[in-house]
Amino acid sequence: MNNLLDRGVMDVIVKKDLEELMKKRKITVYLGIDPTSTVIHLGNCIALRKLRDFQNEGHNVIFLVGSFTALIGDTSDKNAMRKTLTPEEVQENFQTYKEQASKILDFSKCKIVYNADWLGKLTLQELIGLASKFTVQQMIEREMYQVRLQEGKPIGLHEFLYPLMQGYDSVALDVDLEIGGNDQLFNMLAGRTLQKVLKNRDKHVMTLPLIEGTDGRKMSKSYGNTININDTPNDQYGKIMSMKDELILRYFTLCTDLSDKEIKEIESELKSGGNPRNAKMRLGREIVKLYHGEKEAQEAEENFIRVFQKHDMPEVIEEMALGKEKMNIVELLAITKLAPSKNEARRLIEGGGVKIDNQKIESDKEEIDLTSEKTLQVGRRKFMKVRK
Repeated sequence: MNNLLDRGVMDVIVKKDLEELMKKRKITVYLGIDPTSTVIHLGNCIALRKLRDFQNEGHNVIFLVGSFTALIGDTSDKNAMRKTLTPEEVQENFQTYKEQASKILDFSKCKIVYNADWLGKLTLQELIGLASKFTVQQMIEREMYQVRLQEGKPIGLHEFLYPLMQGYDSVALDVDLEIGGNDQLFNMLAGRTLQKVLKNRDKHVMTLPLIEGTDGRKMSKSYGNTININDTPNDQYGKIMSMKDELILRYFTLCTDLSDKEIKEIESELKSGGNPRNAKMRLGREIVKLYHGEKEAQEAEENFIRVFQKHDMPEVIEEMALGKEKMNIVELLAITKLAPSKNEARRLIEGGGVKIDNQKIESDKEEIDLTSEKTLQVGRRKFMKVRK
């Protein structure tokens, strides 16, 4: 129980009471996600992995899809209003999300629920009743709103409804524990308040840390510093090798299944002057093994050594026929998906990160001759052979 409530956990409200409850019976625990994206990165995996740990201990696990709350848009970690989604987008995103999350969570052993099933049925009178349990001062004191007020950015009235909706999820599900990132603390405590008021019982809250990305800033798609679970093995491994040394132990703790004993041994070795590169290589293998398999992890490491330590080309490079004799380099990067957008392609070229046959591309106006095969390289890890 101690590892379940301690490892990778920031806080448990109220831990002592939850420990006593878990000694008596299996608890009901849930994690809610708004499927606003089709990409899961290692930061998202922290809560999924903790839910899996409860699942493995035989507790009753609920996976909540925010089919209604996604229509409002949570701004807990945002400095501007979030784009709302249509019901069709929510369902489409969740299917992609579920495919990836299945690498962590056994969906056959957890209950999947959609909060539109109860939130969509709330009457205006019931909504006003929920709102009466909170004050404007409680809402406006949240740091994200203070920042936006100071910057003169708008705050939508609908945004105040989000914690009420998430809080009511706990009431509808009648749970013992909700887990989520520490940016969700206010919303989760709203559920604790409502469950106490409406059902006269406690709901405990477990907060989990947000993880930093490869550049040391918060892991975020907008920063381009994410390690995604559907990245290729080579990309996952390479991104791990490029991250800041001070994140190594944090990643081992939050993102791998290594025992606490093994992590302490790695920590001791680093403190005694061990090379951080060796620890990163171990970390890279562990991450790739989790999401792709042992064989793929070994191959990714061998490829990294060959390309980045021996400066050789990868043994296998994807090929693409484009049907054109010439193509602008920006269009080429976008169509091969070596850059996620044309703007990003221009930024990569400006930063000197694009090569054709090992020659650096200097201008985003350059036209590439495709009548003979060319090897296109972006950064140190991405390669593709292109031709007409």
